[in-house]
Amino acid sequence: MIQDKIVTKIIAVVVTYRPHLPRLNAQFHALASQVASVVWVDNASGLTLDDRQTPHHCIELATNTGIAHAQNVGILWAREQGATHVLLMDQDSQPAPDMVENLLQALCQRPNAAAVGPRYMDDRQNAHATAKSPFVRLNQSGWSFERIPCQTNNDIIQVDCLIASGSLIPITVFDTVGLMRADWFIDYVDTEWCLRARQHCIECYGVCSAKMSHSIGENPFYFMGRAFPVHSPLRHYYQIRNAIFLIKTPWVSWGWKKALAWHIIQKMGFYAFILPPRLTHIRQMVKAVWDGVIR
Repeated sequence: MIQDKIVTKIIAVVVTYRPHLPRLNAQFHALASQVASVVWVDNASGLTLDDRQTPHHCIELATNTGIAHAQNVGILWAREQGATHVLLMDQDSQPAPDMVENLLQALCQRPNAAAVGPRYMDDRQNAHATAKSPFVRLNQSGWSFERIPCQTNNDIIQVDCLIASGSLIPITVFDTVGLMRADWFIDYVDTEWCLRARQHCIECYGVCSAKMSHSIGENPFYFMGRAFPVHSPLRHYYQIRNAIFLIKTPWVSWGWKKALAWHIIQKMGFYAFILPPRLTHIRQMVKAVWDGVIR
């Protein structure tokens, strides 16, 4: 990795909102030996000066503007510092010691890639759920998404989208694809960006040798032997509203539109009838459908 830094300058963009500081510091420590520098963009968490003591550059936003705007702030700062690549990170992710090195090697093998991302696991879920591949693309039926497993540790898998956290992106890609959709605030921001990159004939790839621990939502909810990620009713609002926004986007393929519509129906049914507080979930999801359709 030291040799790679001679020809590349990777800056990690870490976005936070009311972070768990010991966990965040552990992430900073894990990143320190893997990237040239870290920029910490905080979404108005109300941290004190002592809380924000860090050897890395910190940008504290005056209000919570959402993850997409905060990522854009960090990306633009990294560009000003002469970064050749940015590594996007959420506050709940912990990279393996060689994650960035393996991502960079994958980019060398796929020099025209929009982004490469790691194989992540949520350690809180049971063994069956944790073993599921995080790499997703639309299946041949066009009605649902399929998970593409890693056959070997050396696999580099073409995917439709990556989660933002752990994504390594050449800075020049933003000149072609553009920045994140700040008006979406949170949820499906990374999906929209990856699909937009595909519109420009630039693909995203999952890297099986790159590992990361990543917490999805709150503590998982177990139902019929399966673990489901749990989000707040407000997060379900953004998920459903932004999924509808994505369906309404003209250049999104019909396959993706159909699969997203079916996914919304499944999500609304499950969280409305299974997960408490049901009434609050229903209200937020109905509001999401209304706002997504009429906007």
